Amino acid sequence: MYQTTYHRPSSIDEAAALFAKGSDSKYLAGGHTLIPVMKQRLASPSDVIDLGKIKELVGIEASGDTLTVKAATTHCDVAQNAAAKKAIPALAYLASLIGDPAVRHRGTIGGSIANNDPAADYPAALLALDATVTTNKRSIKADDFFKGLFSTALEDGEIITAVTFPIAAKAGYSKFLHPASRFALTGVFVAKTSAGDVRVAATGASQDGVMRVPAIEAALKANWSAGALDGVTISADGLMSDIHGTSDYRANLIKVMAQRAVTAAG
Repeated sequence: MYQTTYHRPSSIDEAAALFAKGSDSKYLAGGHTLIPVMKQRLASPSDVIDLGKIKELVGIEASGDTLTVKAATTHCDVAQNAAAKKAIPALAYLASLIGDPAVRHRGTIGGSIANNDPAADYPAALLALDATVTTNKRSIKADDFFKGLFSTALEDGEIITAVTFPIAAKAGYSKFLHPASRFALTGVFVAKTSAGDVRVAATGASQDGVMRVPAIEAALKANWSAGALDGVTISADGLMSDIHGTSDYRANLIKVMAQRAVTAAG
């Protein structure tokens, strides 16, 4: 390793102030991205600011028609929390599929969406459920938050404090996971509101990261059933193609995972 200064602030304001003082500061959440890239010497921050011990960043609250998950809440807590499982079972289920137990006990929802890995699970849930990301400066709708591969609307030094999810009438998630990394080769989250609006998001498929799937949204709005997608064709344009699967393969996976997600949603 190399010279860096480690900080463990006790408040959001303290963390932001420490970030501003450093010449090349980085926030640390679960550490599953920052620590590996530091070990590979792909990043050499002057200051590492650990957000994990800030109490106001941890917790899950259900209130009225929303579920709020604070940014430093771990995947394990989301998966096991009674309020989350009652309000949005599909979100708790999604969290239970992330990585392995070691990853789920350390990784956080805030760290995951801030990194915006193209195969991460949470971005699909945020986009499909029309969630709102709250930071120490503002609120950002999910449609405006994700900007492409490993890119978000976050400004330098901005801290995610919470994610608020509207509670859907129906929601489901299904992913075809990579057997080694457990990232989504393709994962699809479907959601239907009480008013009948439908949003569908796919992760692990697009070259630009998480994406909406209008063709599936239209079919499910007309008929909320797995069978309604039998005649839907997903274009392979813009989808990833690598040693794990071609773009045509991922296009088919989007449809199949969507059908499984609708079945799971009921």
